[in-house]
Amino acid sequence: MSTALSTALSTALSTPPSTGLPVGRREAQQVDHELVRRLRVQVADRLSAQRRRDDAAGRPPMSGADERQFARSLVVQVLEDHARAEMEAGRPPLAPAAEEAVAAAIGAALFGVGRLQPLLEDPDVENVDVNGCDRVFVSYADGREELSAPVADSDEDLVELVQVLASNVGLTSRPFDAANPQLDLRLPDGSRLSAVMGVCQRPALSIRRARLSSASLADLVAGGSMDEDLAQFLRAAVRARKNIMIAGSTNSGKTTLLRALAAEIPPHERLITVERALELGLDQQVQAHPNAVAFEERLPNSEGVGGVTMAELVRRSLRMNPSRVIVGEVLGDEIVTMLNAMSQGNDGSLSTIHANSSAEVFNRIATYALQAEEHLPVEASHMLIAGAVDFVVFLDKQNTYHLGGGLRRVVASVREVTGVDGRVLSSEVFTAGADGVARAHAPLQCAADLEAAGWVAPVLTRWGG
Repeated sequence: MSTALSTALSTALSTPPSTGLPVGRREAQQVDHELVRRLRVQVADRLSAQRRRDDAAGRPPMSGADERQFARSLVVQVLEDHARAEMEAGRPPLAPAAEEAVAAAIGAALFGVGRLQPLLEDPDVENVDVNGCDRVFVSYADGREELSAPVADSDEDLVELVQVLASNVGLTSRPFDAANPQLDLRLPDGSRLSAVMGVCQRPALSIRRARLSSASLADLVAGGSMDEDLAQFLRAAVRARKNIMIAGSTNSGKTTLLRALAAEIPPHERLITVERALELGLDQQVQAHPNAVAFEERLPNSEGVGGVTMAELVRRSLRMNPSRVIVGEVLGDEIVTMLNAMSQGNDGSLSTIHANSSAEVFNRIATYALQAEEHLPVEASHMLIAGAVDFVVFLDKQNTYHLGGGLRRVVASVREVTGVDGRVLSSEVFTAGADGVARAHAPLQCAADLEAAGWVAPVLTRWGG
């Protein structure tokens, strides 16, 4: 086996599968996918046969790492068998480069994300939207959007790909079928997948890439998302254990900012994260967060039992001795439980929420609370918010590629909660400047707390600058 082929196999069969040999978009389109399908079936059959032999002999099942290593040898075998058959038929065997691409594609089909793999290995890809197997739209970091090659031979194959992922990714297997037409998953590389079927003419899925899975505030300053003054303020707010809600539209960078804020939490603190689908990955950062536990919502089984909701997980987290509770994304009735936790001594909590402005966040939270099991009236919700949330940080996504610019994600506003008078009272302490990035705008009510945590307040002449 050539060194290049070995590298391709190691990449395709590693965990996560997207850390290695990059396969470009042009190369991926040149792979003979029918050949990949045939050879993948052969490898899968031989792998299944070995599992049966192990079971019959009373041997324990192979670990995931051992199974991937064994699969590497099987891929080599089927490629050698294919080359021999081609030569016996008087046809030339695959060229080395083509053989490497086929090997990587087989590995991706077995243990990765199939023909989506090259897109996830492209560092410039931001998002992938699939409206049926052959309608694949790719968004890039510079703001471009392009139609890409098909990711499956049929819609049935696309559904099967998602089902394989759903059975192997996450803490528990998740169904994706006519009875369960919606699915959310965190892929091995940290990207977020959302898929639906049965509610649209063709199965559809969207993948949000995790391009900055371990970003820091310094990284966001370097990338132009905020200036150093705002970074120092946010750093102090985390260290002063202020409760922070991060708001913004879809794909505005909320999760990236949450990770950056979490990076400022001292390593001795115990963190519990609560998510619908594992995405934050703070429990995987053992150096920064050695004492972290990640909770993932569990869907009910086919009999409708065994489900564990976000609200239940938030309640459970409070009994697990947390220093801080981090809720990945607030979308429903968990909001009341989370706000109660924030207002009852669990300071320093972080969460994200969808909103179009920092001021809108309070009404959005009140709407969720009204729909929750507690059916809190708006006035009660605003009182709860005022006692729980300290700051709202709003992110804005700006795509000016069509005007010759690019894609920017910036912190455009920071609002401090100052009290309640029928409705939440707040002050926009950082507001967008001429470049869209938030600048200091008004004095803080809790400035003394932040100064005790190391923040140096701007002089008055700088407010509004």
